[in-house]
Amino acid sequence: MAVGEVMRMEIPAGGDLTVTTPELHVLAVDDSIVDRKVIERLLRISSCKVTTVESGTRALQYLGLDGGKGASNLKEVNLIVTDYSMPGLTGYDLLKKIKESSAFREVPVVIMSSENILPRIEECLKEGAEEFLLKPVKLADVKRIKQLIMRNEAEECKTLSHSNKRKLQEDCDTSSSSSSHDDSSVNDTPSSKRMKSESENLSSLF
Repeated sequence: MAVGEVMRMEIPAGGDLTVTTPELHVLAVDDSIVDRKVIERLLRISSCKVTTVESGTRALQYLGLDGGKGASNLKEVNLIVTDYSMPGLTGYDLLKKIKESSAFREVPVVIMSSENILPRIEECLKEGAEEFLLKPVKLADVKRIKQLIMRNEAEECKTLSHSNKRKLQEDCDTSSSSSSHDDSSVNDTPSSKRMKSESENLSSLF
């Protein structure tokens, strides 16, 4: 699962799986204050918790991936949305850094750009970007991405639940088999055989 608990599983007495979905925490990265405000507003309308930073370098610092003191205090984020064209560390560079991180490689990264350049889009998708959005980003884009991430998280939770149930059943089967073996061993002990023999002798006398 992505860093940060997006889904919380509850299994009541009846055995039915209930999944609650708290808000997503999104890190939005853009050097343009206008575009940053736009994406922040769209994400908040979609019921997301949003943290905004103005550069790829600041994003790494926030995530604790800059090698500094913050490295021991990793943040919990469920989605990273970043502009492609930024001074210094580009959105593509940030994407690569995130995917190289053991702590955040599973966190979906969405790239935004005002330029529809096919090789650039293909490069980002090949590197592991979840999607490549053309600016101006629309509310429908944000809602679609949120639904995709929530669906993926739900599937992971169901898979985990089924795996746990299967392991529990296997443990029960193993325990039952071991118990049956122990009972059989007890019945075959010298003491039990002697008692059985004595009982048979007494029966023959009468």
